[in-house]
Amino acid sequence: MAKQNTKSPDEMSFLDHLEELRWHLIRSVLAVVIIATGAFVMSGFIFDTIIFGPSKMDFPTYRLFCDIATYLGFDSAFCADKLPFTIQSRTMGGQFSADIWTAIWVGFIVGFPYVLYELWKFISPGLHPNEKKHSKGFIFIASFLFFMGVLFGYYVVAPLSINFLGTYQVSEIVLNEFDLSSYISTVRTAVIACGVLFELPIIIYFLTKVGIVTPEILKKYRKIALVVVLILSAVITPPDVTSQIIVAVPVLILYQVSIYISKIVLKNEAKREKKAKEKGLKKT
Repeated sequence: MAKQNTKSPDEMSFLDHLEELRWHLIRSVLAVVIIATGAFVMSGFIFDTIIFGPSKMDFPTYRLFCDIATYLGFDSAFCADKLPFTIQSRTMGGQFSADIWTAIWVGFIVGFPYVLYELWKFISPGLHPNEKKHSKGFIFIASFLFFMGVLFGYYVVAPLSINFLGTYQVSEIVLNEFDLSSYISTVRTAVIACGVLFELPIIIYFLTKVGIVTPEILKKYRKIALVVVLILSAVITPPDVTSQIIVAVPVLILYQVSIYISKIVLKNEAKREKKAKEKGLKKT
């Protein structure tokens, strides 16, 4: 077990900080491994119900889009009986490798709040008391945004990508027979990418705290941010405009929210500086 460090952050040497970081990383990895072990045991449910869920036409997203299309009187590919592709493993260790790596990714996603907690325990001793006070909800908010992104990626981006790419054919002669690793990679990329994208307000918060970002900068480069978001949307979605817009809209909303967060951070900083000056004047 790690020895309890009784030194204050100011008294700790560089090697002390490295030792502290090492134990935080060890506990984080251990938590991910424990969850991954449980996920490996439950691999049947994880693959049949979760991973392969978007490959079946009874998936909630397909039913929703089918109902909307039917209500509007349109024919839709979302109303098909089944997707015209098969998933297969072309290597001897393909299924075992997919099982192991999927369990690890599940361990990371489910254990994300604990990983954040360990990271926060390492960072928080170096913060001022006021900063600690205003950052108590960091783990909850960051985890909430991450899981919102994961759900958005799983229920929106992944099925749209799979439906588009799974039904796309250059010719009827060419059959869509996807490798297991390729299919899992599509689902994983959509889920993880959206989880990270939804952390934008948290990232902007810290960048504002260290003085790299201001509301004025965010407003000035809003058009450039729009282009970047559309490019990112094109990367993690199939190349059709509808899917890109569906992904881009929530990210742009988060960008706008980030501007307000940046304003609040600077406003609180100004208040703190004003109080510090007033205390200094009273002392003199």
